[in-house]
Amino acid sequence: MQPTERPVFPPGRYGRRRAARRRPALVPLLLAAVGILLGLALTVRLYQQYGSSGHRYQLVAIDELADDHVTFRFRVYKPAGAVSVCHVRARARSGAEVGAADVTVPAPGPGADNTTVTYRLPTTERAVSAEVIRCLPVDR
Repeated sequence: MQPTERPVFPPGRYGRRRAARRRPALVPLLLAAVGILLGLALTVRLYQQYGSSGHRYQLVAIDELADDHVTFRFRVYKPAGAVSVCHVRARARSGAEVGAADVTVPAPGPGADNTTVTYRLPTTERAVSAEVIRCLPVDR
């Protein structure tokens, strides 16, 4: 038997064989293009909703770790005249969150691009760390 020949089966033994049907190559290409376009549209929409807000933040120092609070400083870089809300939290040695708050950060002064905030966060037990989770513009 030649490699390009189809096998010959005894008649009536395996039922009726269908002829090889060729699917147009255009259908998979169209489906792939539609999938790519939908994925791109979803990516753009989610980036507009949850993407970069132009507000960056940096934890400057943890000034005090007490049994009932943590005092820390953080800096927020943002556009001039923008007011932000930053979500901050403190964690215990076990990793459990023992304090959290939303802190309103005023607009930076004239000619400045950042604001430094000192915040005292009440905690339910002794914290070992404090962190800034995110900062967003107030109008969001």
